[in-house]
Amino acid sequence: MNSPLALAVHGGAGTISRDQMTPDLERKYRDALQQIIETGYDVLRHGGLALDAVEAAVRALEDSPMFNAGKGSVFTHDGRHEMDAALMDGRDRSAGAVAGVRNIQNPISLCRLVMEKSDHVLLAWPGAEEFAREHNVPTQPDDYFFTQHRYDQLQGALKSGKVQLDHSHDGSQKEDPKSKIGTVGAVARDRHGNLAAATSTGGMTNKRYSRIGDSPVIGSGTFADNRTCAISCTGTGEFFLRAVAAYDVACLIEYRGLSLAEACNIVVHDKLAPVGGDGGLIAVDTAGNLALPFNSEGMYRGTLTSETPLYIGIFKE
Repeated sequence: MNSPLALAVHGGAGTISRDQMTPDLERKYRDALQQIIETGYDVLRHGGLALDAVEAAVRALEDSPMFNAGKGSVFTHDGRHEMDAALMDGRDRSAGAVAGVRNIQNPISLCRLVMEKSDHVLLAWPGAEEFAREHNVPTQPDDYFFTQHRYDQLQGALKSGKVQLDHSHDGSQKEDPKSKIGTVGAVARDRHGNLAAATSTGGMTNKRYSRIGDSPVIGSGTFADNRTCAISCTGTGEFFLRAVAAYDVACLIEYRGLSLAEACNIVVHDKLAPVGGDGGLIAVDTAGNLALPFNSEGMYRGTLTSETPLYIGIFKE
């Protein structure tokens, strides 16, 4: 069956400030995104399912210390790493998600096990880790998740007494913390027309009280349905939760007959932005069309399809 292949990934939106992005750092982000996109797209190219492709892409994002997920996760107030993730299969809307997990090398693959090996959708710490042990999920010691950059972020946030959302530099800038946003994700369409979405995050620097954002919540930060679209969001999680943002895009397509681009723009620019919901999303529809809208200064993003060449973007164009 000849059908368009499509993959999009994001590495977070928000604090990508042009005046702080050096040419060398930009090259490193572009190189990392290219490798990650090629990892996911190779799955599609060789006949793999969209679900396999988004899992592979997000695993690669989690393995990179440059993005706020997995190895690159930010520190909580207590100096820990608490990670959230979700995965959804557009074929039957099966889904798996985890929240607040610690020491799991690839939370997105734990989501896959929750979806396929349990009767549940969302497991939280500590039960999620008990489930992980039962299924021999790879774990890593605390040192694996330590990066000096993230540690410096925490120290700055502790001094200022503020919660910060990813890509900030040392926590000392006098900026709105809502502008510091970070999550990773992928959406895909395979040769059979199946859609899938995956999202993973380390949360917010200096977060307390086991805070959970939109990423692991099906319909808010992650959604996929073969009839409409697949979505992965990145932004101020509280606003995306209240807006049920990912599902809202699908509803605008299904019930109002809007195109993917129209639906995404309404949610990101007309609904989220006016109430302070900074960030963006990536999306793919049943025909393989892609959309990558965001209302922040930048969003790490990239696409590759069977009909268009590799694209990588950071700032608004």
